[in-house]
Formats: sequence, C-alpha cells, structure tokens
Amino acid sequence: MRTVITPRPPSRRRLLSALAGLALLPGAAAAAAPGGPPGKPEGKPPARPVVGRPDTDHGCARIDKRLPTLPDWPAVKSEIKRNPADEKRVAKIVAGMTLAEKVGQMTQPEISAITPEEVAQYGIGSVLNGGGSWPGRDKHASPQDWLALADAYWQASVSTRTKIPVIWGIDAVHGHNNVFGATLFPHNIGLGAAHDPCLLRDIGAATAAQIRATGQDWAFAPTLAVVRDDRWGRTYEGYSEDPRITRAYGYEVVRGLQDGGSHRLGDRGVIATAKHFIGDGGTLNGQDQGVDPSSEADMINIHGQGYYGALAAGAQTVMASFNSWTNEDLGITEGKVHGSRKLLTEVLKQKMGFDGVVVSDWNGIGQVAGCTNSNCARAINAGIDVVMVPNDWKAFISTTIAQVEAGEIPMSRIDDAVTRILRVKLRAGLFDARKPSARPGAGSAKALQARALARKAVRESQVLLKNNRKVLPLSPDPRCWWSARAPTACRTRPAAGP
Repeated sequence: MRTVITPRPPSRRRLLSALAGLALLPGAAAAAAPGGPPGKPEGKPPARPVVGRPDTDHGCARIDKRLPTLPDWPAVKSEIKRNPADEKRVAKIVAGMTLAEKVGQMTQPEISAITPEEVAQYGIGSVLNGGGSWPGRDKHASPQDWLALADAYWQASVSTRTKIPVIWGIDAVHGHNNVFGATLFPHNIGLGAAHDPCLLRDIGAATAAQIRATGQDWAFAPTLAVVRDDRWGRTYEGYSEDPRITRAYGYEVVRGLQDGGSHRLGDRGVIATAKHFIGDGGTLNGQDQGVDPSSEADMINIHGQGYYGALAAGAQTVMASFNSWTNEDLGITEGKVHGSRKLLTEVLKQKMGFDGVVVSDWNGIGQVAGCTNSNCARAINAGIDVVMVPNDWKAFISTTIAQVEAGEIPMSRIDDAVTRILRVKLRAGLFDARKPSARPGAGSAKALQARALARKAVRESQVLLKNNRKVLPLSPDPRCWWSARAPTACRTRPAAGP
C-alpha cells in the first residue's frame, strides 16, 4: 500500500507570500521588468505572459516546485490548433442558418424534458443529463438503453435541414457515475493526494472509454476548483488547495479524456469541460455559489491555474461557475460569473485565447441580476455560448429570438456562439461520425470496467496522517476542546457568558 504523509497545509497568507517571490515556469514567457530591458524606453508595459505545454516527468505533466507569479492573465497556447478547412466549413454553415436554427444550437435541454422529435423540430444542438437522470428514468438502464436513446437523438438531429449532429453532455466526474455497473474512481480530493498526474491521464482515458460505450460525446469534467475553505460543501470536487497540483492534473485529465491530436480529438476521446470558471473554491466562508472576494492577482495566480493546464491540453469547453466575483474595496463588482463579460469574454476568450465553447451551469443564467432561467440577454452578451436550460428551454428559445430581433443581443454574438459550437463539433469528428451505437467502443462491457486502474487509484490516494502532539484519539467527552497551539490535553470549554 502506498501512503502519502501530508504536512500541515499552508495558510492562505503563507501561500500568497510564497507565490510573491516565485520565478517563471519554463514554457511560460517571462514578463519584462518595469522599465523594460536595457536599451528600451523606460515605462514600457510588461510583456503578456504565455502558458503552453508543461514540462514533463515520466511522460506526464510535472508538478512543479514553484509556479510563476503572473502579472496578468496569460495567453494559453492550446495543443489543438485552428484548422483553416474547418473554419471555412463552419462559416459556410453559419451563413446559411436561420436565427431559429442558430438559437437551437445554443440551447441545451435535459433528456427527461425533451424527445427526439423535439430535437428535430427545434434544431437543438445539445442535450444533457446530470446526476440522477437516466434513459426512461431507469437508474438500472443498460448500455443498450443508453445507446438507443443516443441513436434516437442523433438521428433526429441529422434529419433536419442543417443536418448538424446533436451532442450529449453528461456528468462523468470520477468515472461514468450515472451508468449502473460502471467502475468508479476516487473523488478528486483523493486523487489529489496521490500526486500522480499520469494516473489522472489514465483515469481520463478510461472515463472516455466508458462514455463512448453508452453513446455520449461530452464529459462535464474536470472540476478545477482550488479550495480555500474546507467548509465548502463541494471541497471533495477539487483536487487540491495547491494550484501546482491542479494545474498539472488539469492538463493530464483533459489529455486522457480527449485523446487529442493537432486539431481534432482522437477516435477514443470525448469532449472535456474545464469547470467551474472561475473562483468557486474561494467563496467567503466556503459558501456554495457564494461570493469570491479574491483580488485579480489571486484569481490569476491561484484560481486560474487549473484552467491554464486544461486549456493548454486543448480542453474544448469551459463551464461558467455559479459563484460571484465581488470585492467593492478593490473595485471588483462583476457579480455572478454567468453575467460577467470581463471574465467570460475579455479574460477567457480574448486574453487567454480560448476558441471553444462556454457553457452555462444548470439554470445558471437565472442567478444573474435581472434574469430568469429562460430569459437572460446579459449572460449571452457576456459570452455564454451554450445555455444549460434543463426544463424551460422552449421559453428560452422564443425569448432569445425576440431579444435578437429587438437588438438586445447582437447577431454577431449569436454567430460567434454558433461558430464556436460547430468548431468544437468538427474537432470532435461528429459531422463525419456514424450513429453512436456504430462508433468505436459502443456497447463495450469491457470498457465500463476498469477495476485494476480503480484499485491503483485507491491505493495511491490513501493518506497516512501524522498524529502530531497525540491529538488522536479524540475524547468522546463533548465538553472537551483542543487549542491549535496546545492540543495535547482535553480542556473544558468555558461556560457561556451572561
């Protein structure tokens, strides 16, 4: 059994102090010192940092001893490059589409709320199912049941005038956890303790094989939260409080999921989702969907690190986060991330150079000020490309069409969203793919089982804690409490004052 002894986690203050003096990581362009190099005019602004493929160790991303202190959001060099032939093909399709067809591509209903016939009628671009949703509402649905529904949605979509194939997104966050009988892996917090990026690559690849066996195209994973407060109820979804680990893991799990090449996903891959952008692990008091008061420097150097790794590996989608980004003392008033043009467009798409799809979270647009689950021009204008609107999708379509016709949403924003959607579908090979049940790996019972890998992951994620100062075993006496400075003895908790 492999055990990992974990030292006392660094405090937030200690981590930030350490970050302040770090040198730039190889592969990331150094920022010019204030005033520029010798011979340059004084006062020249520093060069924008660039992040690309990480240094490797044993063929996988290395967990670096130190990460750079970035002065600005970096440009991220993706391993999946633009293909001019794809861009030309996408432009031609978009030019021939009606407004209703474009909005249909941007709409993502839940499988329990839409039939294959409705996929064809409304030209729907994607469907989803979250945890606790199965074909026919049967939690014991067989792989053949999943494939039959996937085939029905696919056939409906390619029977439309545009013939654009639908994609099916699914929460597969530690294995294909919606499918009865599929092997599951430890949650992210356990995998983080393993300190093994190669293991994450292998788990990503195994999860992709599981997903392909049941006919889906798109995994809503990995979660890249850097958790700052363990009171957050979703702490277990983050790999680590250490952004070094999250960055290396983000790179490798995307590689495993997407099986990527130079400009397309491999035949064994599925579309990966870097989520939840950004700051979900840094909310005040660990409140879920709460307010992250981080400075911009902290967002860049702590919460952004997992995304630099994932996008460098070629992640094709990014999911917006439920949290807000607000700190009035620092002049930060972005509010809900789903409505933040600064984060979704100016930072993610422009500065970081992300050319894939930004998808909302479950009814996430409804949390933006002035919006509902089916009505949010602000979120689309901010940069949301695919709107996860599980049940109110018909109202969303009609409302969004009306908002475009009224000028509330520019047609250029709609065209940009649809261009991104079609670009990702082309890169995933879906325009040329056969129906889901006829694709490589479909229906494979062997693919659903990865027990040897899961056992390895369990062994590597086991942690041996040091019993410093003999804190354990804890006394069952409810009156006992322990001071962090002197935990060796049971102290009687002081009586409450008058």
